[in-house]
Amino acid sequence: MADLTASFDLQAASKRVCIVGTMDTKGVEFAFIKAQIESAGVSTCVINTGILGDAQLAPDVSADEVAQAGGSSLQALRDEGDRGNSVAVMAQGAAALVAEKHAAGEVDGIISLGGSAGTTIGTTAMQAVPVGVPKIMVSTLASGDTSPYVQSKDISMMYSVVDIAGINRLSRQILANAAGAIVGMVNAEVPAATADKPLIAATMFGVTTPCVTKAREILEEAGYEVLVFHATGTGGQAMEDLVKGGFLAGVLDVTTTELADELVGGVLSAGPDRLEAAGQAGLPQVIAPGALDMVNFGPPDTVPEKFSDRQFYQHNPTVTLMRTTAEEMAELGRIMARKLSEAQGPTTVIVPIQGVSAIDKTGQPFDSPEARAAWRENLKAHIGDNVTLIEMDAHINDDEFSTKLAETLLEMSARR
Repeated sequence: MADLTASFDLQAASKRVCIVGTMDTKGVEFAFIKAQIESAGVSTCVINTGILGDAQLAPDVSADEVAQAGGSSLQALRDEGDRGNSVAVMAQGAAALVAEKHAAGEVDGIISLGGSAGTTIGTTAMQAVPVGVPKIMVSTLASGDTSPYVQSKDISMMYSVVDIAGINRLSRQILANAAGAIVGMVNAEVPAATADKPLIAATMFGVTTPCVTKAREILEEAGYEVLVFHATGTGGQAMEDLVKGGFLAGVLDVTTTELADELVGGVLSAGPDRLEAAGQAGLPQVIAPGALDMVNFGPPDTVPEKFSDRQFYQHNPTVTLMRTTAEEMAELGRIMARKLSEAQGPTTVIVPIQGVSAIDKTGQPFDSPEARAAWRENLKAHIGDNVTLIEMDAHINDDEFSTKLAETLLEMSARR
């Protein structure tokens, strides 16, 4: 099939949108998107991730180049005939090439469209560029659970309503909207950053809100802007992505509860690398064991049967909390010690001896001095000399504890 791209004068184009997708099966639709974008004065770079046949839309980056960047070749994938592996290889290759182009200043935004395979490939490529780079995914899956595709990045997903199969009265409007959106995003004027304050990231849960609120107020009065992340798995991932992107001046990691979900099997894990990014980046970080007393699940009927003999607290109709045991807390102490001992920057852990959440204190359902002591003693036994450890006879939500967190981070940042 002939190249469907309209001819446009791109000499004056100042921005470039990367179009990622299967040009062998969706070439007509991608050509429509490309024409819409270029008619608005924005140039494009087409990356073909299709392996089934010839490209209907002539790409700037061929499918074989993508396959090679993913560790294979187009012919090898065709010979193998394994759809799942082909999608994985092309997704990895597209991500590698998009990251390379972005680093070279050749990508101002990314757009893609597709079904399950196309969405996997397109969003994997989008995950490879930093937060702030415009990203639009037109998908047949966008009205369902999009968390596997969005993860912790600012990916905008648009439901295609109809399948992506040709240009018709409905798809024409939706695809034109998507093209207009990416053009508007890449051309949007972002206010100059000269007056911006340095950024501090903080992690918070409902059960640590008083602590983080007080600490945030102190940091803001000292001239910092505080970004608060809800420690729901994706919140921790988003915070650490900003660390990796070089956006932050320091981290106030009060609520490390996601480590408990990762260890025990709760639904709010941020993955095995949580609590490592700030240390690797050398940022000043102040750590507390906020909400390590709990593992998170959905409604009661979603809790795995193997936990039937455990202690639970119904936080609300859709959130069930399970108390971590002394043994689990001990292991969390070892895990945190190992991670923090590898930090390349100033690191302080401040320990609230009287409790780590609103429901872990005298008279509350998760109160367990034994579990807290197990965490504390194992942290102390395995922590490296690079980490400063401060113990306070206070509860995590006490004003004196919050103040100590904020003042310690301010002192560390000043020295740095």
